[in-house]
Amino acid sequence: MHHAFQPFALQKYALPSFTLRSLILISAVQLISVSAATADGRPVAPKIKNVLFIISDDLRANVLGCYGDRFCKTPNIDKLARAGMLFERAYCQGTSCGPSRRSLMYSRYQGTANVNMGQYFRENGWYTARVGKIYHMRVPGDIIAGTNGEDVASSWTERFNSPGQEAHTPGDYACLNLNLFTDSLESRESTKMPNRMFVTVQYDGDGSDQPDFKSAEKAIELLRAHQSAPFFLAVGLVRPHYPMVAPREYFAPYPWQDMQLPPQQTGDLADIPKLGKAKTVSSTNPIGKFPDNQRRMWSGYYASVSFMDEQVGKIIDELDALGLRDSTAIVFTSDHGYHLGDHQFWQKSNLHEQVLRVPLIVSTPGLPTGKSDAVVELVDIYPTVCELTGQAIPNKVQGTSLVPLLNRTSQQIKAGALSFNNGFSLRTPDWHYMHYTDGSRELYDMKSDPGEFTNLAQKPGTTSRMQQMENVLQTRLKEAGIKPKTKNSKNRKNKQTPKSDSNGK
Repeated sequence: MHHAFQPFALQKYALPSFTLRSLILISAVQLISVSAATADGRPVAPKIKNVLFIISDDLRANVLGCYGDRFCKTPNIDKLARAGMLFERAYCQGTSCGPSRRSLMYSRYQGTANVNMGQYFRENGWYTARVGKIYHMRVPGDIIAGTNGEDVASSWTERFNSPGQEAHTPGDYACLNLNLFTDSLESRESTKMPNRMFVTVQYDGDGSDQPDFKSAEKAIELLRAHQSAPFFLAVGLVRPHYPMVAPREYFAPYPWQDMQLPPQQTGDLADIPKLGKAKTVSSTNPIGKFPDNQRRMWSGYYASVSFMDEQVGKIIDELDALGLRDSTAIVFTSDHGYHLGDHQFWQKSNLHEQVLRVPLIVSTPGLPTGKSDAVVELVDIYPTVCELTGQAIPNKVQGTSLVPLLNRTSQQIKAGALSFNNGFSLRTPDWHYMHYTDGSRELYDMKSDPGEFTNLAQKPGTTSRMQQMENVLQTRLKEAGIKPKTKNSKNRKNKQTPKSDSNGK
């Protein structure tokens, strides 16, 4: 059953009280669950001994079928969503691979703590393994070399890399912002090269030479080898991160001529502050000259997503075949989203919705399935899997367990999500507020303007809402032990009132 979000007072930073009807419905669900799960009248909690954690790379939530995309084919992730809880409003904390992955593994908004998630399970008796990219790895650099990148060895009993040729895979290569198409292996954009993020490769093959295929095979091997003892298996899939490489059959369903580009509005960037803009923009990068190649970017992205989806399906199918589904919590997510021409932006590392919003699906035996509108964060994963497996949540963890949302005893657990890039973002159910280090700000009404086209920070009549959001932001930052590195309130008052704000013009 899908629970609609209930409004709450931002000023009080408090969770809403349930209505009588809501309490009656929750009690009924709990009674049904208990009666179905017990034989002698006593409640029996699901016995979860294993965790399967799967993370994709650069995957924006809204390209998955279960998140509403009618074009991209993601049957396996969609199937997982139907068997679990899909979080409609999940947000990353870091906006690029390194800070985001570090944040979720330590459940810290910034920096690290004494014990990361993998280490905690390992030190409490679990077999822990990493396959592929969990902490930051350079893609394609560390993938081509088969090296560990910034992996933290204390997390794992064993760890396994999944090398691949990436852009050097023989096949039809394109560097789309340079309008270059060739099957030659010479002079391809690769590690540390400036145009590598616009590369696609489609080729004739079964995909077995690709890193994600190898990661899925290794994960299957480990499931078979360690099925009898508790395990924490983390599988990091690198697609759809550039270069977008996949067998030709995965490109076929997405002819570039059929791709629809994100809607644009004239003057869209005029009200976005300098620190709020992406580093790569169509107006200053050659990709802006080639709208057909922008469509080819979408084709390559979809192809990479579909290839990644198939690997997810193989891993979960093996979990089912081994009879482990009833004892395993599955978490699927991404480190952050991605711009593909939204606002003329490309890639990541900014605070807009397409970068911050990520897929998050938690499939837990014995708990309800459906969708949640609650605002949640990637830092919440660590305490969630601790509680699901019956472990105490470490004191240094800053996230909040999602279990009350998973078992439907709560409809929300926090006032909003924090994210960081050149300042701070606060995303609540209805509003998105950014406060940058130079004092400039953005504010969007996400109900009436989900595409974030009109920055209300510069509009008259929003002073009260801005202050409201600022108060919540400062409260959250204080709780997280983060000291804002922004201009003082006096400067903000002088420069940032709606009538006089001209940042980004």
